[in-house]
Amino acid sequence: MFWKKDNKKTIFEYNPEKQYPVIRSSICTGEKVAGFKNFDDGHFTEVMLIKTPSDEELFKKTYNLSEIKTEY
Repeated sequence: MFWKKDNKKTIFEYNPEKQYPVIRSSICTGEKVAGFKNFDDGHFTEVMLIKTPSDEELFKKTYNLSEIKTEY
């Protein structure tokens, strides 16, 4: 009836030829979400919620990024 929750974190497969890293920030609430946006159709894939600057650094470290563009 009850199942164990699987705590394995899945890592999104990032393709730099088709996608670029973006942080989407809400103008109203200030909520930030890191993810990847497709060059062709603009589809955004959410990867993680950014609550603190250390979360942003973790995102950069995980995907080997130096800069991230912010969109509002």
